[in-house]
Amino acid sequence: MSLRVFILAGEPSGDRLGAALMEGLKSLDPGVTFEGVGGSLMTAQGLSSRFPMSELSVMGLAEVLPKYRHLKRRIHETADAILAMQPDVLITIDSPDFSLRVARLVKEHSAIRTVHYVAPSVWAWRPGRAQKMATCIDHVLALLPFEPPYMEAAGMECDFVGHPVVGEPHATPEETSKLRADLGIGDAPVVLALPGSRRSEVSRLAPVFGAALTDFVSAHPEYRIVVPTAGAVTDLVREQVATWPKDTILLDPTGLQPAHAEARKRAAFSAASLALAASGTVSLELAAARTPMVIAYKFQWLTWQIMKRMALIDTVTLVNLVSDTRVVPECLGPDCTPSRIASALADVRAKPEAQAAAMALTMERLGEGGEAPGLRAARAVLARLQ
Repeated sequence: MSLRVFILAGEPSGDRLGAALMEGLKSLDPGVTFEGVGGSLMTAQGLSSRFPMSELSVMGLAEVLPKYRHLKRRIHETADAILAMQPDVLITIDSPDFSLRVARLVKEHSAIRTVHYVAPSVWAWRPGRAQKMATCIDHVLALLPFEPPYMEAAGMECDFVGHPVVGEPHATPEETSKLRADLGIGDAPVVLALPGSRRSEVSRLAPVFGAALTDFVSAHPEYRIVVPTAGAVTDLVREQVATWPKDTILLDPTGLQPAHAEARKRAAFSAASLALAASGTVSLELAAARTPMVIAYKFQWLTWQIMKRMALIDTVTLVNLVSDTRVVPECLGPDCTPSRIASALADVRAKPEAQAAAMALTMERLGEGGEAPGLRAARAVLARLQ
């Protein structure tokens, strides 16, 4: 009898993970059937979403309170649908505010097996989240190789299945050369600026990044600044970089097909010899392209005070964590200043090879060169079911 799966994602990153997992499950069990909630990528794999995933994508921390009633109704609707279906497994993907509430209701009224894809970062802060999650989740699919022991200690099964960054394509030399020609930069060295993907991040970081890069290129005028941006913040980034050095290049995705925009971004990563980036998973994208980096992030004062007291780690950069090194410089909180960032960029420019081994080790540990993460995740789900 073929597998029956209820699968639930609440945001674009989860949609990508869900689609790859669905593809993997179909390759291992061609008769598998799916119900659930997802976006366009999961729909392309055969899911008929019970309601638009976009309803959940906008429900971040700031939006939960005004939309609490609607969110609560969707939580109960989804749990009721799962209980009515009685699937072999419920797979929830990230979006814990929604996913784990659904899983908790399902567990209260059934013995349906529950799998959660993406472990909470209990190794960084709030370790109690693992114990709370264990009350409704049986099995966790982890993106980072050091996460399983934390989940297992809380009483859940856990498999490291690889990070999706290792499955992303790389820019070809031809694509990189074409981008350089299109931008009119010839063989000039490139420094990438990546001031975040949220408007609040861009507003805080872009002025500091601009001042730091102004200092850096005044000392190293051969460099060209390239700023890849995402559709949701493109207008804000354009406004901010207007005050940066006059030959700054904005890599604008407006009007491009998503696949074309992504290809241009990958080519920019490949063309760059140096990057200044906001803290986040972008450090793994840079590592995949073997682009040396400086990570910088400016927090709200209260957030920084709380983080300093609650943090369990001494670095926020995933390359440093996964490689168990501290070779990627960080300018965080009160150290996120133009002078400190410019100095860190100059240091990395002088010794770019210092990060090479750590980036290669990070990609190896995340599964580069091995089986696709979606297929590994599918194997893990089936193996634990059996």
